[in-house]
Amino acid sequence: MGTITAAEAVAAEPRREVRTTRTRGDRAYRLLTTGGGLLTLVILVLIGLFLLLRALPALRVNGLSFFTTKYWNPDGTGHHSGVLAVAYGTVEIAVIALILAVPVSLLSALYLTQYAPERARGLLTTVVDLLAAIPSLIYGIWAFFVLQPHLLGLSAWLAAHLGFIPIFSAPSIGPFASSPFIVGVMVALMLLPTATSVMREVFAQAPVGEKEAALALGASRWRMIRTVVLPFGKAGIVGGSMLAMGRAMGESISVAIIINAVFTTSPHILQSGGNSIGALIADRFSDATAQYGLPALMAAGLVLFGMTLLVNTAASLIVRSARSGKGVEI
Repeated sequence: MGTITAAEAVAAEPRREVRTTRTRGDRAYRLLTTGGGLLTLVILVLIGLFLLLRALPALRVNGLSFFTTKYWNPDGTGHHSGVLAVAYGTVEIAVIALILAVPVSLLSALYLTQYAPERARGLLTTVVDLLAAIPSLIYGIWAFFVLQPHLLGLSAWLAAHLGFIPIFSAPSIGPFASSPFIVGVMVALMLLPTATSVMREVFAQAPVGEKEAALALGASRWRMIRTVVLPFGKAGIVGGSMLAMGRAMGESISVAIIINAVFTTSPHILQSGGNSIGALIADRFSDATAQYGLPALMAAGLVLFGMTLLVNTAASLIVRSARSGKGVEI
């Protein structure tokens, strides 16, 4: 019996039909994904339209001054309702939380993916993921009774030794309670699991071949991380940070528990007093009984909706320009 050559074996195989049209499964999957994307867009538009229609009475009364007024008195007597102070406070708290949370989240994600022992990695990952499941209300209560007393001394120390920096300038004797700084620290703790989880997932996908090649060429582990893992995970760092910022801007109950609500735009983060749009809506929901109370709250929600949408859009553009894997060089 003769030996069959490779060419004869290939020729003996049945020919496969090449289809130029999509199969029924392909069409169904394409229709399902397209429908899901369009449904998300439609829901987003409907939410914005709902807020806009319900906010129109307040916007008609206050006009453009609604975006430049610091006061909040939605009783219809003149232009006394505006979101300037609460919008400023929302961004202020979010920035403080982001500055504190992102470095810790980045280091935590790198440790979990690059340094943690295999046995401890699963347990630590589970603990980090569970932190994201704790309700905001629990964070707020814990921060009010436990975290805030411990931060009062730190606030006094910052004001005494770093008071020459404008943001840390505050009366040496306080009061330092219920300040944007304390709220920012609390929100930062809430953002840690969210940002860490996103960064960890991206870092875990870093190409093994490039990592091993860098180590084989004599690079230290940190140099391998700096030249391979971090460039590969740029999108994860940006995406996790922006997702965390979006959540920070929307925090309401936890912020309302701690913050001493005032309608000012002070740059001194250690001084008592501040506000945010989410905390305003949670605190002043009783204003819905006023003539323009509910429309004013809807208008504030519309502003928060627009701010969050802008942050997410900017994040998408940044992630697209810093996609994972771009710039990985050994």
